Amino acid sequence: MSLSYRTLKRLSFTHSVIYLTLLTVWILPGLHQLEFIFGLAHGVGWIAMCVLCLAALRARVISLKLAVAVTVIGAVGPFVGTYEFFREERPSTTSASSVPAR
Repeated sequence: MSLSYRTLKRLSFTHSVIYLTLLTVWILPGLHQLEFIFGLAHGVGWIAMCVLCLAALRARVISLKLAVAVTVIGAVGPFVGTYEFFREERPSTTSASSVPAR
């Protein structure tokens, strides 16, 4: 059983929002408790995204490039994985076979 492409895209976007919130509370002074909470959410979210993306890759729901963007680069910049989800959805002018299966 694997998740759909659409669900993975939404989870990736949610992970990016959590990371953006973490960066915001890190910059603002006096929010150490929220720093811990969002830092933990980012770490657990990244691990969950890794597991889900590897399962989706194995089920051929997502491409290898997208799985690498989410799992490897996603630890320090989950925005890249979210960007890749949206970029892969755009219609390609070069080949119709590069559109991901839904």
